[in-house]
Amino acid sequence: MSTAVKEMGRVELVNLERLAYLLKGLSATELETLELLLDEDAFRSINQSLKELEKGEGIPIDEW
Repeated sequence: MSTAVKEMGRVELVNLERLAYLLKGLSATELETLELLLDEDAFRSINQSLKELEKGEGIPIDEW
C-alpha cells in the first residue's frame, strides 16, 4: 500500500460545499476576523498585544 493511501486515513477531509456555504454566510466583520486569524504575522501581533494587555504593559491611547 502506498504512503499516500496510508496517510489518507489520518487526514481529515473537508466538505468543500459545506465550507463554501459557511464562508458565504459570514458577515464582512467575520470575514475580516478570519483573514486576521489566518495571517500568521497578524495573529502573532494580536497575540502579543493581548499578553501585554494582561500584564498591564499596554500604552494608553492618549500616550500614543
